[in-house]
Amino acid sequence: MAADRAHTATLRVHCADRPGLVAALAQLLYGHGANILDADQHADARAGKFFQRIRFDTRALHTDRVSLERGIGEVAERFGMRWHLRYAGETPRMAIFVSKYRHCIYDLLQRHEAGELRCEIPFVAGNHPDCAPIAEHFGVPYHHIPVPRGGKAAAEARQLELLAEHRVDLVVLARYMQILTADFLEGFSGDVINIHHSFLPSFIGSKPYHRAHARGVKLIGATAHYVTAELDEGPIIEQDVVRVGHRDAVRDLVRKGRDVERQVLARAVGWHLDDRVIRYANKTVVFA
Repeated sequence: MAADRAHTATLRVHCADRPGLVAALAQLLYGHGANILDADQHADARAGKFFQRIRFDTRALHTDRVSLERGIGEVAERFGMRWHLRYAGETPRMAIFVSKYRHCIYDLLQRHEAGELRCEIPFVAGNHPDCAPIAEHFGVPYHHIPVPRGGKAAAEARQLELLAEHRVDLVVLARYMQILTADFLEGFSGDVINIHHSFLPSFIGSKPYHRAHARGVKLIGATAHYVTAELDEGPIIEQDVVRVGHRDAVRDLVRKGRDVERQVLARAVGWHLDDRVIRYANKTVVFA
């Protein structure tokens, strides 16, 4: 039976490594009639952790979803697993936050229109109006939410209202030049992905291209990571670099860096939406 993406589900698990984990999950799914389409796993010997991603066909299931999930829960309890199951019909909902830079938002919306990013985008929010024409071009509502001095709390409250109203699972900071507060992160139950225009942990914070130029580096890069309360310290999903030389001015580093930024961000967002990322201990396992 050929695989049909509309009739698949993806299971991600991680736990302490021990014998029998792969067999237990395979036997469970087989027992419910699921046909495993692909499976990938990783064992971190230093941490003693096991990670697995399993994608399976649901058309031959001879039990309902409640029974399947109860069975997964029983295996997870027996092995101390943390698990997440998503069915293909459960489309993630992603909001994009922007400031003035346009390259990342344009790339994301273009990829979404082309079907490369499997999600719904209910809105784009920006603290400046500059990116509104791009959202309008792609038929996505744009909310201008200024962040004046002393007004961050009110702006974040409005953002949280929109995220709850539209049932958003993921926020992507597409060069959103504001630091999200701990209150915002506590108030939003989903994930937040940021693109930082540096190869972290080098040049954390503002103006990394200027500091990279002053340091005379030969490689610049970009880092996509999950956002935590610690600035630019969240689990890294993807990174890439481009070579620069002594003839390059800061503006050249910015130009070259933008190409890397959008590619790195698109890969990270795509992997997240495809349930290929597992977070643990401020790190990630990415089944790319």
